[in-house]
Amino acid sequence: MKGLDDLKYDANGLIPAIIQDADTNEVLMMAYINKTSLEKTIQTGKTHFWSRSRQKYWMKGETSGHIQQVEEVFIDCDADTVLIKVKQKGVACHEGYKNCFFRKYDSKSGEWNVCADRQVNPEDVYGKK
Repeated sequence: MKGLDDLKYDANGLIPAIIQDADTNEVLMMAYINKTSLEKTIQTGKTHFWSRSRQKYWMKGETSGHIQQVEEVFIDCDADTVLIKVKQKGVACHEGYKNCFFRKYDSKSGEWNVCADRQVNPEDVYGKK
């Protein structure tokens, strides 16, 4: 493996990026990244992604101020997933939770239940929708 061109991007030029806390190894979020946003992540030291719904680039924290300072970047053995270890400022989840994995499946009820405490009110950060 020599560089960013050697990664196995999907048909849309995207690759999943798992974002992990550099100190605790807690998984904070997953988003999609392409070669350009990965280059920008490496160059700036802040995470940048591709929004599939908005069809545009975005930097984590550009609206909320909850940026991710990049510590290390890894790829998996198949070169089709990126792992980025970060120092998280504020919360990672746009719904106000520390990480995006705040719902746990309950096999008895067959429902997804919130299993974490909200850290910030999203309306205070992003305004009312």
